[in-house]
Amino acid sequence: MMFPILHFLKLAAFRQQLRWAKQYKLPVAIHARNSFDEIFTVLEEEKTSDLHGVLHCFTGGKRHVLKARELGFYMGIGGVVTYAGSGVDHVLKRIELSEMLLETDAPYLSPNPHKSERNEPAFLPYIAAKIAEIKGVSVEEVVEITSANAKKLFAL
Repeated sequence: MMFPILHFLKLAAFRQQLRWAKQYKLPVAIHARNSFDEIFTVLEEEKTSDLHGVLHCFTGGKRHVLKARELGFYMGIGGVVTYAGSGVDHVLKRIELSEMLLETDAPYLSPNPHKSERNEPAFLPYIAAKIAEIKGVSVEEVVEITSANAKKLFAL
């Protein structure tokens, strides 16, 4: 159980980071593990046209996909999508390629067949291949669209 003051301070820090991102027109990367509802509440309260980013290591469910879409956030898909039984494959069917980024979460969450190894960007093709398989598209299409998404998000 979290102490109320500590919880309050964490939310205040999160809000401040979002405000700086808006002020400087920078994207935010949010790791929302087990805290989607709270994060979405704050994002809704802070939402302006200058607030954009990615839900890093996305492992949410259907309603989280819908909320991320409503808020205009990308969903970062990493090595977990290659794990049998993770459930990410089922959720991925609800996410459009135009709404996702490929991620490594290095040094953690390496995709299969490198699950026990240190993660690195060289493993992104495994993630792209799994997404292509699930979505029924080519790996090239996954790479092209998700790369364009990253360039757009990070203004490259």
